[in-house]
Amino acid sequence: MAELFARHRATLEAALAASRSRGFWSPYPELPSGKIYGETAKADAEAAFAALRGTPFPLDQESHGEPIGEEVSPWTGEPLGIRYPRVEVEALVAAAERARGPWARASIETRVGIALEILARLNRDSFLVANAVQHTTGQSFVMAFQAGGPHAQDRGLEAVALAFEEMTRFPTRALWEKPQGKALPIRLDKEWRLVPRGIGLVIGCSTFPTWNGYPGFFASLVTGNAVIVKPHPKAVLPLALTVRTARGVLREEGFDPDIVQLAVDSSAAPITKELALHPAIGIVDFTGSPAFGAWLRENLRDKLLFTEEAGVNPVVIQGCRDLSAVCANLAFSLSLYSGQMCTAPQNIFVPAGGIVTGDGTIGFAEFDRALVAAIDELLSDPARASAVLGTIQNPATLERIARARGLGRILRDSAPLPGAGPARTATPLLVELPAEAEAAWCSEWFGPIAFLIPCRDAEEALERAVRAARSKGAITAALWATDPRFVERASEAFAEVGAPLSINLEGGIYVNQAAAFSDFHVTGANPAGNATFVDTAFVAGRFRRCGIRRPVR
Repeated sequence: MAELFARHRATLEAALAASRSRGFWSPYPELPSGKIYGETAKADAEAAFAALRGTPFPLDQESHGEPIGEEVSPWTGEPLGIRYPRVEVEALVAAAERARGPWARASIETRVGIALEILARLNRDSFLVANAVQHTTGQSFVMAFQAGGPHAQDRGLEAVALAFEEMTRFPTRALWEKPQGKALPIRLDKEWRLVPRGIGLVIGCSTFPTWNGYPGFFASLVTGNAVIVKPHPKAVLPLALTVRTARGVLREEGFDPDIVQLAVDSSAAPITKELALHPAIGIVDFTGSPAFGAWLRENLRDKLLFTEEAGVNPVVIQGCRDLSAVCANLAFSLSLYSGQMCTAPQNIFVPAGGIVTGDGTIGFAEFDRALVAAIDELLSDPARASAVLGTIQNPATLERIARARGLGRILRDSAPLPGAGPARTATPLLVELPAEAEAAWCSEWFGPIAFLIPCRDAEEALERAVRAARSKGAITAALWATDPRFVERASEAFAEVGAPLSINLEGGIYVNQAAAFSDFHVTGANPAGNATFVDTAFVAGRFRRCGIRRPVR
């Protein structure tokens, strides 16, 4: 077991250094290249994915009744046909309770070494995970490879590194001596044992199951907790592969694989609430809708709860140097994965009187035409458009687009991507709404839906954007401005409401992107979520220190 820690120690130390410096670093290459992952890696993964389809998923976990599965590829419209073990909550919890004792008593180095080995094997299998992510979430293959593979692994490693740092922050033994004048000092041998919180429940989402799931999964696992992974019923396979890999490493190292279990349910018969309410569950990690997040907050008062929910991510435009560069940047941000990202912009606040640019002042109408033209240009090439947009994961998003059309004046309508065949696609919808229509734009419209909102001036635009972030939450905010004093006011205002701000982005950096070891994803300081990927608070509460004292004779 010590061998795994020694094998991966350099990676751990580099991750710790990166988390302190907040610069760019990753041990997991993001390019889906055969030169990196093996010349046959892509073909091998495609064959492995094809072999999984239409069969029971190979997982040595107890099943109760007929296996279940309802995944459908948004790219082909065909069911994957993969069937997973049917579980019972009490049986899952009982298995976790039986398994977790030796895991909790294992050394920090043992648990960290095993977690790092799991990540290394997941990275090795990134092409297979990418196929799973692509055909459950609807992301394009490259995005599925990067976000579902190496970038998710980065987030998992980040959680392991910070948990290791927190668990080793204080010594586990100390000799305590209190002077007593001429009398002999009082001497105590003190020991502190790390006590895991209980069983961790990871509730997966349908759009980024690994990227959003790995931080909680690895943070709970490495701090000594057993983990039950409850995927979204429409996106099981990426997390099922993760659980299978984790169980394999645990077994090889002499641990009961039921330290990690998969809990698959169906849309018709969900088990998430029953699991979350079980007294043995001590930690819940959730990514999803504010409605279910609110239910968790109301009902799990005795548990440690980490949520990433939703927000109304704002864009404020006061001025810019290069209008075409700004519109190109915004067009990509609005189009990427068809807006199905928690970081995607939704509300674009623009002064009605015009925007100061490097070529002079332009009016609101000219700006909206420039933005529409930039989206059209980005999506003009079918292959590029498919790679950027991906597909629509949930048919309910198409219904949401239809409702959004009736809210205001359509500047750019949404439509299926030409030539996409059976793939479920939709280009961005851009609707103009008056600033006073706050009831419409001040709620999340998940998907390729954005609102262009004319305001009296830049000050009103900022005020409305900040107020919406405070009341409804924002995971990202973007600003384009040429006035340094306005930039400073906006920076202060968004910081106060916990909305991370990107300023004057151009080129290949977008507001949607969050980098492990550098960006703190979600601040926990507004209604968009109560947790941060990944900071000290995300890992520290998953275990406690219990002291043992003995007199020294």
